[in-house]
Amino acid sequence: MKMKQVFFTILISAVTAFGTMWGYSSYIKAGNTFGGQEKGVIPSNYKLTKLTDGNTTPPGAIDFTQPAAAALPTVVHIKTKTNAKQVSNSLPKAQNKNPFSDLFDDNMLEQFFGNRNGGYVPEQRASGSGVIISQDGFIVTNNHVVENADELTVTLSNKKSYTAKVIGRDPAFDLAVIKIDATGLPFLLYGNSDDVKIGQWVLALGYPLNLETTVTAGIVSAKSRSLGLNKGTKTNSAVESFIQTDAAVNQGNSGGALINTTGELIGINSAIASPTGYYSGYSYAIPVNIVKKVVDDIIKYGNVQRGFLGVATNNTYDISESDKTRLGLKYSGDGLVITDVSTNSAAVEAGLKKGDIIKSVNGTPVTLPSELQELVTRYKPSDKINIQYSRDGKDINTTATLKNNLGNFAIVKAENTILSKLGADFANLDPKKAKEYGVPGGVIVKRITDGALSDQSRMRDGFIIVKVNDKEVKNMDDLSKTLGSSKSITISGFYPGSDGLYDYPIMLDGE
Repeated sequence: MKMKQVFFTILISAVTAFGTMWGYSSYIKAGNTFGGQEKGVIPSNYKLTKLTDGNTTPPGAIDFTQPAAAALPTVVHIKTKTNAKQVSNSLPKAQNKNPFSDLFDDNMLEQFFGNRNGGYVPEQRASGSGVIISQDGFIVTNNHVVENADELTVTLSNKKSYTAKVIGRDPAFDLAVIKIDATGLPFLLYGNSDDVKIGQWVLALGYPLNLETTVTAGIVSAKSRSLGLNKGTKTNSAVESFIQTDAAVNQGNSGGALINTTGELIGINSAIASPTGYYSGYSYAIPVNIVKKVVDDIIKYGNVQRGFLGVATNNTYDISESDKTRLGLKYSGDGLVITDVSTNSAAVEAGLKKGDIIKSVNGTPVTLPSELQELVTRYKPSDKINIQYSRDGKDINTTATLKNNLGNFAIVKAENTILSKLGADFANLDPKKAKEYGVPGGVIVKRITDGALSDQSRMRDGFIIVKVNDKEVKNMDDLSKTLGSSKSITISGFYPGSDGLYDYPIMLDGE
């Protein structure tokens, strides 16, 4: 009798494993691939384990050796170098201490207290982690790992090192794609973060505290966490819907892998909850379903094609009684109350109004704003989503055609001009102001966003450019012509009300 039970258990395991791999192979052969994953290819790192045959670990047994063996060759050490530079002596504005910390091993004194060396920032070196996602060298990591780097070095688990280049990055998602010149690499297969369950075992892999590859285990303790980590950064539309775990991670783990017990990538480790900057109980990962979309867009378009619905929402249980009365709410179940609708948005055209209660998107229930945000941002402009909502106690279904952040359905092209790479909104200096300042003209830096100015200098909004590489700049046309295709520039100018000129050296990729 016992022999029959053992045989039956092995038979089920074998059939399950075969079915899983057959299903995956059929899926990718059908062309449904994401973010650089190779069609029909099972990576060599999986073939070295028992994850692809019938000898899988029996259900219920806690043994992480197989998923760890599959994932370890795919997690890389990213070392960054930021060149020394001369910057303004002015210190950045004070920052509030955040109990949540990213996992990038950087120079904390420089970050919080500014430069003490008379306008000179010395060379900076730091490190993080990344995950190989294709056999030809595409690697996903966090944006904050690579955004300030002048040089990137990637070291594989076999100690081979490569120089990497940035393919694209997006601070709103805190994700970036880099690439090394290599072939036949092991890579992690994507899992499905929608299938992640609270309480399931997960493994975190990376290079914490400049150690060699480290594997830790924990469970998923929450989903769809929004921490406010990106408030006050260079993006006003940050996407946060983290997987929360108690797997131990530390600085240096940024960009590393969070995997399930079948060795699939389910998240990219990004942050910890800590009053000290070191692990003290909770870590946070970006769900892989977001990662797949961002990586796919960056490789295909050069930037993320993000769809917007155009609503502000709140959980039904967080709405005060007075607001319920004001909005005329007649529904008290789970869902998201629409508290504001943007003009000319996809939501308006789909018929949504303030006070409507969104219950599901494409059949997936939503109870948190972060859940809605995660679902919507998986789609690009012109994609259609089905929304079920409640109004006056009645359930209604509608289809919304998502728009881009400019309010239309077009694909947003990546800008590759030198001017766009500076990362700022510019305007010609008013002639009256120019006369008042005693200059023949100039260009105002109205707002610094995401780019070389924020990454490499301490230039502040309101700076007036009058020279580039010692050539006079009177207007925007002069600025564009002077920049040309230069890779190394020095921007000179002044702040209204201050004495003397400030020089900001900037290094740019001229491609």
